[in-house]
Amino acid sequence: MTGLIKGPALFLAQFAGDDAPYNSLKSITEWAAGLGYKGVQIPTFDARLFDLDLAAESQDYCDEVAGICEASGVAITELSTHLQGQLVAVNPAYDTAFDAFAPDRVKGDPKGRQEWAVDQMKKAAVASRRLGLSETVSFSGSLAFPYLYPWPQRPAGLIEEAFDELARRWMPIFDAYSDEGVRIGFELHPGEDLFDGATWEMFLDRVKEHEAAQINYDPSHFLLQQMDYLAFIDLYHDRINAFHVKDAEFRPDGRQGVYSGYQPWLDRAGRFRSLGDGQVDFSAIFSKLAQYGYNSWAVLEWECCLKSPEQGAAEGAPFIANHIIEVTDKAFDDFAGGETDIATIHQMLGLS
Repeated sequence: MTGLIKGPALFLAQFAGDDAPYNSLKSITEWAAGLGYKGVQIPTFDARLFDLDLAAESQDYCDEVAGICEASGVAITELSTHLQGQLVAVNPAYDTAFDAFAPDRVKGDPKGRQEWAVDQMKKAAVASRRLGLSETVSFSGSLAFPYLYPWPQRPAGLIEEAFDELARRWMPIFDAYSDEGVRIGFELHPGEDLFDGATWEMFLDRVKEHEAAQINYDPSHFLLQQMDYLAFIDLYHDRINAFHVKDAEFRPDGRQGVYSGYQPWLDRAGRFRSLGDGQVDFSAIFSKLAQYGYNSWAVLEWECCLKSPEQGAAEGAPFIANHIIEVTDKAFDDFAGGETDIATIHQMLGLS
């Protein structure tokens, strides 16, 4: 067991805006540092904070970005490509909705939109390498998710072909990331084809367990699916390269369950909450990650149906800091032991 979980850090996507201090990288990182954050996860899809196209071309620009963060007192934890990753694979049912994430020149053009997304993903690998980063976080996109519930009955082979195609689209991206020494942590999330352990295994098998394919662990999505999010760490800890610290609560009743009846967030049985306001057992999670030697960042992703982002961010830094475990290199009962040798051991076991 080596290392220590790093943090607290903050994912900037939910806070970026047109008003100060949220409208530039300099001001938002100074604000984050003032709240006690030691790192920031930068969304590559928000031009107010980061220019991905320029970062892929210019080491000087990347040095400038790194310098801004360093001057503010925060490190860059990862680059996020959630929206671009989403557009690597889009079922036609979602074309209109996901066009909102694409530039105007490829709206209404699914093939052009996908090509743009793949190019963006590859640029993020180059930008990460220029910034000295080895990890990124993203979404997988989805081809099969509209067919999640097995009614109407799915034709034989539909899911298999969807995952085969998903793998075909991601393999060249993974290879590009490996060339740059960077890995992608997928946030396993309903709406994506990768949303739980079973779908992750289906995908990982098809990409031949590519080293660039990793997991951005977010327990909130597992709680809302009623999964065992601690056992998930036992199963997949060797693939967890990033950690979104996000809380949630599940309150089923006689009217709603996991699907939450198309209700708005405030009225859903499953809701995202600010840290400490939900049901996720973060003490157990931090312990479990420390047990397996996770030594990357703990990053707050703020999403809450009740609390303001400002309050959630202010409370999040000390919450994460208080959960980070300083892993001991001593056993608690060392004091009771003593030096021994093989003769003593044989004597204790009754061996000649």
